[in-house]
Amino acid sequence: MSCNPFTLEGKTVLVTGAAGGIGSEVARQCASQGARIVLSDIREEALTDVCQMLPPVDAGEHLALKADLTNPDELKALVDACPTLDGFVCNAGVMKLTLTQFITEEELTRIQRINLNAPILLTRTLLKKKKINKGGSIVFTASAAGVYRVSLGNAIYATTKCGIDAFMRTVALEFGPKGIRCNSVNPGMVETALISGFTEEEKAKEMQNYPLRRFAKPTDIALGIVYLLSDASSFVTGTALKIDGGMTLS
Repeated sequence: MSCNPFTLEGKTVLVTGAAGGIGSEVARQCASQGARIVLSDIREEALTDVCQMLPPVDAGEHLALKADLTNPDELKALVDACPTLDGFVCNAGVMKLTLTQFITEEELTRIQRINLNAPILLTRTLLKKKKINKGGSIVFTASAAGVYRVSLGNAIYATTKCGIDAFMRTVALEFGPKGIRCNSVNPGMVETALISGFTEEEKAKEMQNYPLRRFAKPTDIALGIVYLLSDASSFVTGTALKIDGGMTLS
C-alpha cells in the first residue's frame, strides 16, 4: 500500500480539453501518480499524441476519445464510452477578449456553450448515468479572472467562469452526501495557447500584477488538480482553489 496521500493508483480519471495546455499536463501528472486516463478533446490528432506519451499504469490502458462537447450526440457517446470514473477534470474552454459594447449574441452564445453549458451538461450526464464512483472527485478549471479580478474586454469569459464556480458549489452541496466531492481551480494567467493573442508588451505589463513576476506554467495548475483528485484533499469540497501567483493580493 502506498504511503503517498497524493497517489492516484488504481483510479480512472476523465480529462476534457486534454489535447494541450493545462489539460494535457493534467493527464501527464495524473498518469505519473498511477491513474488511468480517459482523454477527451475536439482535436483528435493532438489528443492521440498526448495519449501515446502517457506512462503505462496498472489500472489499464489510457483511452483517447474525440468529442465535441457542444454536440449532444457526441457528449452522450463520450459518457457511454467512459468506464466508471474516480475523477473528472472538466477543463475544456475558450477565451476571446471583446469590449462590452462590441459583444455579439453569436460570440456570447458560442463561448457560453463551450465554457458553461457543456461542462454543466457533461457533469449532469455523468452523474445521472452513475459514472462517478462514491469517493470520486470532480474538478473544474475556472479562473481568477471570473471571481477575484476583472479586466477590460474579458466580460464573456469571466462571466462563464463565475458560472462554473457557482455550479461547482451546487454540485458539492448536492453530491457530498453521496460521497462525491466537487471543487475548482482558479488560475491567473497561464503560459498556454489561450493567451497567444497577447503581445509581448501586453504580457510584460500584465506580469507586473504578479508578485512572483511570472505567469503560471501548466504544471503549476495540474499539480493543484492532482491534489483535489487525491485522498490528500478528502475533506475538501465546494472550494475554489486560487493558483494565481499572488495576482489577486492587490
